[in-house]
Amino acid sequence: MLQRFDYPSLRQNTSVLEVGYGLAKNLEVSVNGPLIGIRNSRIITPRNVIGLGDIEVQIKYNPFKEHEGSRMPALAATFAIEFPTGSTQRGLGSGLADYFLNGILQKSVTKKTKLRLNGGILFAGNEATGEIGIKTRGTVFVGGASVVRQFTPKLDLGAEVTGALTRAFQLDQGQVQTQIGGNYQVTRKMSFDFGVVAGRFNTARLGLQMGVSIDF
Repeated sequence: MLQRFDYPSLRQNTSVLEVGYGLAKNLEVSVNGPLIGIRNSRIITPRNVIGLGDIEVQIKYNPFKEHEGSRMPALAATFAIEFPTGSTQRGLGSGLADYFLNGILQKSVTKKTKLRLNGGILFAGNEATGEIGIKTRGTVFVGGASVVRQFTPKLDLGAEVTGALTRAFQLDQGQVQTQIGGNYQVTRKMSFDFGVVAGRFNTARLGLQMGVSIDF
């Protein structure tokens, strides 16, 4: 469900397929692409728009892993390039190439509870996916925090808060999003992921996330 100022667009559904491959120890490359469906008001045509969005290539490097008895957290960094493959005329793509650098920190509070912090900079482009995201072109600062607890050997639940601001530091040009969810380990190599999302400004007003993660 989109924000009211996105009218005449009413709802957006996004399905993302991501494939990752370990190139070397602590180094992974992934490619993902969204299939976007937008539901519009009856006052415009077409009322339903569906198609591929912008494709992203990401490199992740994890130089430090967490070790029991050490105060040092796990550290990782990602660099991503999003290519303007989605149609701008249909509202599926930004028409811009995005360059994004992000840092991730993870620390175990207890044996079953993990805290994660991340912060990043979008150097160019914008971070919109369809109608969702900041559409202002230029630098965007992104940050977030999450806590995850293992309740059973198969079930993890957690909460997350993320935010983003443009270089102008104006709230109405940013976004704030909260999510409560988790994942259930169906088999040793497959998990079911789920979450409920609520947000303000340039993000979904209310949404449901579901997915499947498979390790080959």
